[in-house]
Amino acid sequence: MPELPEVETIVRKLAPAVIGRTIAGIELLYRPLVRTGRKALAGLRGRRVLGVRRRGKLLLIECQGGRTLVFHLKMTGQFLFAGETDPRDKHTRLVVRFEDGTNELRFRDVRKFGFLLCLEGEPETASRELAGLGPEPLLVGQDEFARILKARKGRIKSVLLDQRRLAGIGNIYADEMLFDARIHPERPASSLTNTSIARLHDSMNKILTAAIASSGSTLRNYRDAEGNEGRFQDSHKVYDRTGEPCVRCGTPVRMKRIGGRSSHYCPRCQPAPRRRKAPCIPCP
Repeated sequence: MPELPEVETIVRKLAPAVIGRTIAGIELLYRPLVRTGRKALAGLRGRRVLGVRRRGKLLLIECQGGRTLVFHLKMTGQFLFAGETDPRDKHTRLVVRFEDGTNELRFRDVRKFGFLLCLEGEPETASRELAGLGPEPLLVGQDEFARILKARKGRIKSVLLDQRRLAGIGNIYADEMLFDARIHPERPASSLTNTSIARLHDSMNKILTAAIASSGSTLRNYRDAEGNEGRFQDSHKVYDRTGEPCVRCGTPVRMKRIGGRSSHYCPRCQPAPRRRKAPCIPCP
């Protein structure tokens, strides 16, 4: 699933290509794609695109009249531009045509897991998907980051993936930032010292910034709006490297399931948390 760096990359490619253009029409080819506002799609005809931005893993296209298209790409959602007469892929789910007629924007989704919301008014208050998101990782300060972690007793990997706590981090980047900070993914979030939290905060900013600069990670389906693959997968230290030697110490990278998600880590660089001994029960 595209995470923060991938969606941010798509936003940066889409924005200059659609902002200022007027929508001539929207063709919905897969009706279940739209969760909210299916009838409102027709009302976008003649409205100009004002902005494109990201919130967590969601992509927002803002239009005149207070209308916003909110896309979640899920596993295989992709945007691409094509000429209006170019053949459409069988996995094309929605097409946005523009009055200038130079090209059209297509949303393609092989697995059909992606969804679209057509909202009226302020998006952050008009949908539960946006209203429930935590702060942006690249905007959250170290003090706020510490409060988020210390308030949770769950394992740090699960806390980082909880979109209500931090919006946009997924499996790839949680694994990479935990390795960079030398923190085991099963370590209870509330047990982290101030030093560990500061190190993890720095790692979060470093990994996400570097991933955006490399246009994200392409493991399977992800492409940006120009059809290009990401490059950050070449910099992965632990993710999807099970059994390969750790780049720091040479110990084979391990993978285990944590909260139903695969977690990759180095058992030497990221030592497991000590298990508390059960209290002794005095003999009668």
